[in-house]
Amino acid sequence: HQARRPTGRERGPDAVVESILDFAAELRAYGERRFGEPAAAAGVAVPGIVDAEHGTAVYAANLGWRDVPLRALLSERLGGIPVALGHDVRTGGLAEGRIGAGLGADRFLFVPLGTGIAGAIGIGGTVEAGAHGFAGEIGHIVVRPGGTPCPCRQRGCLERYASAAAVSEAWAAASGDPEADAADCAKAVESGDPRAREVWQIAVDALADGLVTALTLLDPRTLIIGGGLAEAGETLFTPLRDAVRRRVTFQKLPSIVPAALGDTAGCLGAGLLAWDLLTASSAPSTTAASTPTAPTTPEVTT
Repeated sequence: HQARRPTGRERGPDAVVESILDFAAELRAYGERRFGEPAAAAGVAVPGIVDAEHGTAVYAANLGWRDVPLRALLSERLGGIPVALGHDVRTGGLAEGRIGAGLGADRFLFVPLGTGIAGAIGIGGTVEAGAHGFAGEIGHIVVRPGGTPCPCRQRGCLERYASAAAVSEAWAAASGDPEADAADCAKAVESGDPRAREVWQIAVDALADGLVTALTLLDPRTLIIGGGLAEAGETLFTPLRDAVRRRVTFQKLPSIVPAALGDTAGCLGAGLLAWDLLTASSAPSTTAASTPTAPTTPEVTT
């Protein structure tokens, strides 16, 4: 069963939280009608800074959240069942690693290229959050020192050159069309437009620099690229693989593959987090091979 609801963020952060709780209650009721009993666990994936251990959505600029005890609120609304809370990118990476493009890889790096650039570090069927929940923020690796200012207060961050938003901005300026976006740029590259090729190559080179830094530190077996920019297919992957290959020296070159799950990754990952809650006490899942391919618990994602 799948259902979608708008967050309604224009109504304010409290209203967004209430919408999520109401949506979860609807899913619980649907489960009772369909299966004769409610879900045994639930998972939720949220953006921003997440304290998964304490179940708190610490901060999300696009939703206006600060220190929302979302796990406790959801558990209360859902009759006291266990609830798992995860960061949206890491949760999506969990799904890609276990049942998507990284299936069978013991170590992977998932990098979605969207409005910004984030990353999920996969190790043995789990995703590493880091000591403070900030692991995988590859978008803020500085690839062009002294370059374009970033909202994080650095200059030259990767996401200012290689995100879908950055390519859209650069192509709109180069083409003279303020409505042009990254998808338009990719089409222009395919048609041989030299301006588009220049914009595209700048993004590919910056992305390759950032990825080589990441693979030098992490040594992943598989590098999974997702997000809007990855929808360009081989228009992105052929030059990107070549650019990464030219840059590696002693490092082992990982497989560089497109994400497989699209915008369902976060929802599927939330379901896997819920599944893990149910299996942790009896048979913890630590490898991709031992993970069920389809959780039976409903999941919630924003």
